[in-house]
Amino acid sequence: MTERLLVVGAHAADFVWRSAGAVAAVTQAGGRAMAVALSYGERGESAELWSRGGTNVGEVKAVRHSEAEQAARILNAEFTCFDLGDYPLWVDGASLERLAELIRDFAPTILITHTESDPFNPDHPVAHQAAIRAQQLAVGSGRAAAFRIVPQPRVVLFEPHYPEASGFVPDVYLDISAVAQLKQDAMAAIESQAYMPAYQEMRSTQRAWQARRIAGRTGITSVEVFQRFTPQVITQL
Repeated sequence: MTERLLVVGAHAADFVWRSAGAVAAVTQAGGRAMAVALSYGERGESAELWSRGGTNVGEVKAVRHSEAEQAARILNAEFTCFDLGDYPLWVDGASLERLAELIRDFAPTILITHTESDPFNPDHPVAHQAAIRAQQLAVGSGRAAAFRIVPQPRVVLFEPHYPEASGFVPDVYLDISAVAQLKQDAMAAIESQAYMPAYQEMRSTQRAWQARRIAGRTGITSVEVFQRFTPQVITQL
C-alpha cells in the first residue's frame, strides 16, 4: 500500500527537525507526504532572524514560509501553514474543524505529531491536542456517521528535546540512513534556526548506536525515533 504521511507540527520547521527522514523515506518509496504547521513560529522559533535587528513579524513569517517550502521541496513533500500565531499557540473551533477537514481530504495512513507533554515548550502540547482531536473527528467512530469519515491512521509521536521530562519512550526506531543527506539538506534550508541541525545530528547518531545494538545491523548510521500513540495490530510476534 502506498503510504500517505501527514505531519502536524506547532511551528513551521518542526517537521524538518523531527521527521524529515520519515518524510523522505515515504516520498522516495512513491508515497505522498504533507507537513502542516499550525504557526510559523515567528515569535519563539526564529532566533536567527530577530537577532539581526530591524525585523518585524510579517517579514519573519515570510522568511519562515519560504524556508519551510524549500525544505518540503527537498523532501518532495507538501507544506501548508495555518498561521495561528505562536508563544502562545491557540487552536480555536474553526481551526480544529479546518484541520479535521484536511485530514479527511488527505486521508493519511500515518500521522505524526508532538507528545502530549513538553515542559519546555508551551506550543507543542497544544499542537498534540489539536492533531489528536482532529484525527478523532475525521475518523469518527470508525463506521458510517452523519459526516464524512476516513480510516484510522497509524499515529506516532515526535521525539521531543527533553524526552525523559516529556514522558517519551521510543518504541519505533526508523533507519533513515538511505535518506540522511536529504534530511541534512532540508535542515540547512531553515536558516532562521541555524543552531538546530547540530543537535539533531547528534541525537540521530545516538539513536543509530542504539538501533544497531537492538537490530544487530552494523550499517545503520542515522535514525529517527517515535512513540506509538495508536496500538499496533499484528498477526504474529
